[in-house]
Amino acid sequence: MNLADDLIDAWMINNRIHRYLLDAIDPGALGAASASKGRSVGAVFAHIHDVRLMWLKASAPDLTEALEKVGRESVLDGGLLARSLDASAEAIALLLHRGFESGKIKGFKPHPAAFQSYLISHEGHHRGQILLALKQSGYKVDQKTGFGIWEWGVR
Repeated sequence: MNLADDLIDAWMINNRIHRYLLDAIDPGALGAASASKGRSVGAVFAHIHDVRLMWLKASAPDLTEALEKVGRESVLDGGLLARSLDASAEAIALLLHRGFESGKIKGFKPHPAAFQSYLISHEGHHRGQILLALKQSGYKVDQKTGFGIWEWGVR
């Protein structure tokens, strides 16, 4: 594999970490929110997907044809969240592939690797919010999952 392939693989690992966490969450906890009354757990997962769509619409609208935002009425549907995250991750992977070939992502500076880093940083921030909301709501994830989100080499 070359560096571009490695970076796209890292992007997909990031999504599998989201899915690993989502799959470990009790479906009843998707409505849990942090003590500061922010988005619910399910709404944060939906936000991650929706921000991906925002970037795709700005940078490569042709990649959004089969994608839809997760509506507020659907943020408690774990299956829909999982399918949406997977679909938007695949579309972003295609955008990254194009970007690594051309050397740019439309609407983002300075370069595709920074764009990917931006997305992963944004999503990591929200993964932390999810874990905090779960803990504050009494739905703390088990130890295996808590450590498992850091095991990128096996995801």
